[in-house]
Amino acid sequence: MDTILMATTRLRCLHASTSSSAVPTVFRSPAIHQLSLSRAHLLSFRSAAMNMCVRRSRFPVTRKTTSPTRRGGFSVRASTEKSIAPSNRKLIVINSVVIIALAVANRVLYKLALVPMKQYPFFLAQLMTFGYVLIYFTILYSRRRLGIVTDEMLSVPKWRFAIIGFLEALGVATGMAAAAMLPGPVIPILNQSFLVWQLLFAVLILGRRFLPKQIFGCLLVATGVVVAVSSGSGADQTLSGIGLLWPAVMVASAAFQAGASITKEFVFNDSAKRLEGKSLDIFVVNSFGSGFQALFVFLLLPFLSNLKGIPFGSLLPYLRDGAGCFFNIGAKISGCEGAPILPLLYIATNLAFNISLLHLVKISSAIVSSLTVMLSVPISVYIMSKPLPYLPGGTSLSSNFMIGSIVLVLGLLLYNIPTTPTKQDTKTS
Repeated sequence: MDTILMATTRLRCLHASTSSSAVPTVFRSPAIHQLSLSRAHLLSFRSAAMNMCVRRSRFPVTRKTTSPTRRGGFSVRASTEKSIAPSNRKLIVINSVVIIALAVANRVLYKLALVPMKQYPFFLAQLMTFGYVLIYFTILYSRRRLGIVTDEMLSVPKWRFAIIGFLEALGVATGMAAAAMLPGPVIPILNQSFLVWQLLFAVLILGRRFLPKQIFGCLLVATGVVVAVSSGSGADQTLSGIGLLWPAVMVASAAFQAGASITKEFVFNDSAKRLEGKSLDIFVVNSFGSGFQALFVFLLLPFLSNLKGIPFGSLLPYLRDGAGCFFNIGAKISGCEGAPILPLLYIATNLAFNISLLHLVKISSAIVSSLTVMLSVPISVYIMSKPLPYLPGGTSLSSNFMIGSIVLVLGLLLYNIPTTPTKQDTKTS
């Protein structure tokens, strides 16, 4: 009898699990119809069976999901670049194309802007450093009045922006010092250590892990840029007689700039948690980052002006003459033909480039933005090898340029090839 009752219980639970109605009063199993049970016994048994079913239903069936799970306080997620939705990936591609176009225009227009400002490049650099602070904070104020920027966004800890500004100012100072002592063709080659530093800081600061193909792709990109920019005249100059100090200073300059870019990405990631999923406005980062950078550059002005061969006592007359050449108003100043149109075009393009670049950092990562900018290097070199307004000459490019460009593109493709996450690609944090 006990065996039959247990069988009845299993059948009743099975029936209850497949039906939304209550347990039926008539059970149609032929074996159960042969049982001679009293009505009270049957009701008691039915109640016990229902209780057993309810107790069993308290343990839900677990289903495998693809979303991040938490086990005992630990999250399980992909260990490489953050996963990107198809719609966001399309936005990243569009933004990358815009940045490539702006980066190419930025490099070409900088070359053209130096035609009228060839005696005053330091004035042009300081005008952009301090002028951008005014422009960014004006835009930030307008967005605050429109309600785009909230009080919560403005409450983000400012010491992080101070770190960004300090690193960028230090990168400018060390880069200027090293550039004054190194051969021209060596500088862009040493600057490619920027990407290596970014990979290292992404691991140390952001806790990110990369697939071997991503690391190899980044190295291919850096190698391609080195090969491409080292082609042409003057590429055979070496570091003989210079020693290791100034190349190390240039590499350190790239490290400071890379640290600033990774810190910006950290600010965006951390602010998403602080703002409960809301996105931090890029002009908060641009405004305060540029403000602190201008502050530290101002403190370093005596050092920076001496690096450019301008005694600090002669800095004010130099800036006055630079402003006269930049605006080129009234009596034409000899050697400043093309101003102010060319310098203003460069400043406007550089401003749009910086805003778009930070937006790409926000929606993807600092490394993706760097790889995108590197793709513009061979395109810019090719365009500047052709005759341009105010630059009628032209240069021929060697076969190394084409080889380097192909290697660069292959590295970009390798880094961005989608990879299906496996068990080895996950980590616990």
